[in-house]
Amino acid sequence: MRLPFLNQAIQGDDIYYLAGAQYAQIDPLHPSHARYVFGGVEVSMRGHPHPPLNVWCLAGLLALAGDIREVPFHAAYVVFSLIAALSMWSLARRFSPHPLLATLLFLAVPAFVVNGNSFEADLPFLAFWMASAALFVRAVDDGSKRWLGAAALALALAALAAYQSVLIVPILAVYLWRKRRNWRLGWSGLLVGPLILLAWQLYERASTGELPASVVAGYFQTYGLQSLSNKLKNAAALTGHAAWLLFPALAVAAFWPKARSLWLVALAAAAGAAFADSHPLFWASVAIGVLVVASSALRAWKDGDNDTKFLSMWVLIFFAGALALFFAGSARYLLPMAAPVALVASRALERHPRWLAAGAGLQLALSLCLSLVNYQHWDGYREFARSLQKETESKRVWINGEWGLRYYFESDGGLPLERGQAVRPGEMVVSSDLAFPIQMATGGGTLAPVVEREIRSTLPLRLSGLGARSAYSSVSLGLRPFDIHTGPIDRVRASVVIERKPVLSYLPMNAPEADQQILSGIYQLEGGRYRWMGGRAVLLLKNPGQPSRVEIALYIPPQSPARRVTVSLDDRPVAEKTFPGPGAYTLASGALPVAGDSPAVAVTVDKTFTVAGDQRQLGIILTAAGFKPVR
Repeated sequence: MRLPFLNQAIQGDDIYYLAGAQYAQIDPLHPSHARYVFGGVEVSMRGHPHPPLNVWCLAGLLALAGDIREVPFHAAYVVFSLIAALSMWSLARRFSPHPLLATLLFLAVPAFVVNGNSFEADLPFLAFWMASAALFVRAVDDGSKRWLGAAALALALAALAAYQSVLIVPILAVYLWRKRRNWRLGWSGLLVGPLILLAWQLYERASTGELPASVVAGYFQTYGLQSLSNKLKNAAALTGHAAWLLFPALAVAAFWPKARSLWLVALAAAAGAAFADSHPLFWASVAIGVLVVASSALRAWKDGDNDTKFLSMWVLIFFAGALALFFAGSARYLLPMAAPVALVASRALERHPRWLAAGAGLQLALSLCLSLVNYQHWDGYREFARSLQKETESKRVWINGEWGLRYYFESDGGLPLERGQAVRPGEMVVSSDLAFPIQMATGGGTLAPVVEREIRSTLPLRLSGLGARSAYSSVSLGLRPFDIHTGPIDRVRASVVIERKPVLSYLPMNAPEADQQILSGIYQLEGGRYRWMGGRAVLLLKNPGQPSRVEIALYIPPQSPARRVTVSLDDRPVAEKTFPGPGAYTLASGALPVAGDSPAVAVTVDKTFTVAGDQRQLGIILTAAGFKPVR
């Protein structure tokens, strides 16, 4: 299953883990101290929502290979898939009447097949999560200290791979309570994961002065990731993804008999989903997801079989934790829940092994199709970068986008575009319609397209894409578990900035020429008439041809701490004033001689601030700036 995808291109969040791996070559004990540009803003990896295990794995491969190479790196990461598979086999032999079929159901889950071909932390985490469960169950069943020691090691590694590893503690505690509740050593073993996480947090605090968890919390607030809107979308998307942990027809066959009285709940879920997304794929997935979770609740409460109760509690505990912890609603978040769902299905359909085999086959076929679409998406960025290597050798290249697009152009010497970044004539800008491009200004120039390409797939399935509404990776792109769409996945282009003289001496922020005359530090137009600026804004203006005064029309909002505003002309201060408080003001210089064809006017404020959900540094609002004749 992995071999056809060994040459998978760098994708998704791979680029950030690889940045950490590169930094680890010089500071291996603090790989999360890497800094990189995300969404146009430089951030610290200490705010990344994963501890450093995956970065250490990539750092080791990088040290051995000497460079980032797709094929050997993916080949090495097959080890994590094997650990997960063998752990599932061990659990299936313990809990399933059809161990092989249960294991195949687990391996066919779309997120396992697709995300197992990435360098993100999901597969390393899943591998050690599954190993922890398999080894701990074996230890409890046998009362074995040796197996418990192995389970403790796996728990420690899982903790270093993901914060959500803490959810395995109550899950395994349920098993220990039911099977060997007086085994004190077993209870002690369960605490290894949380203690390792705590030790890592304290080590970082002692060596750097800051807890990684506090940095993560700060980023959550800055980007508004835990807002109510995101949490509701996360819940809807995860419920839909739960339907695809098994092939949906098999899920209905396995979970419906225990939940016939819940058909009204599933119907209500489908009706409610229609308000968010009326597409049948979405509301049917939500209805089946509700069925899986609700049926697990009934089994945990009413079923007389202790093993089934444990597996059902596993589903409920992890799903509840996923609703509380996560914000993006990605399919990969539910991977630790795939094992108990497959095991319960194999027990429920004990007398129908052919159904299980057919379900595994259909699910695997779908998963491989999604993997092919995923491969073609990311390979499109790699091929686009290769086609422009000669161009990038002779020009400064700015990358306006994330993911693999940025990785491959950065590998050829490109630079990530930052918010407020000045892009000058003669430079090249590579951009994407999908990969989170930011607003940019071309100060003194205009973009002339050099080449444009559509990235397409041979299959009409989409994990993400232009016009698609799939929550496979993030609810910011939609709510469906995946989508069916025939349009392009993405549209990428390379443009060169050509010189264009400024045409206005006095520049309203809503003027059509504004983007060509803004050099840096001013954000996109809002409300049809004004723009926020950061700490320093620079504009290019047309020489008025006579002595003039520089005049700035500004507004200080109540939430802004800025009070002192300074204006410079060609780096020479010409006006400064401290304002008493919020309000609309005009700041003007005296009469000045103006030199050059395109003089630069800069506006600087003494303080900036940020708001939740907006990563920009904000100063004041500008409505116009430029030269006015002296009366």
